[in-house]
Amino acid sequence: MSSTSAPKSSLASDTTPNKGGNDTKPKMFDKEGAVGRQFTDKGMLGGTAQMMGGPLDKEGMIGKQFTTEGAVGGTAQNMMGGQKPA
Repeated sequence: MSSTSAPKSSLASDTTPNKGGNDTKPKMFDKEGAVGRQFTDKGMLGGTAQMMGGPLDKEGMIGKQFTTEGAVGGTAQNMMGGQKPA
């Protein structure tokens, strides 16, 4: 069994990409994360607001608050955004 255990552990490390490196991925609420990207103008929520336009547009009174520079989006980006180890 020890002969099968050694190759198994080495195979596991070979199949895990970039394990132990300095790779990072965006946190969930980051502008590139699973939730945060939905609020960008290319995401589902932000894209719908862009199509509607007016105050919901990324330059509008409401929409600009949800950008990474806005009050709501900026706070989310600063508090819950950023990178985490992959």
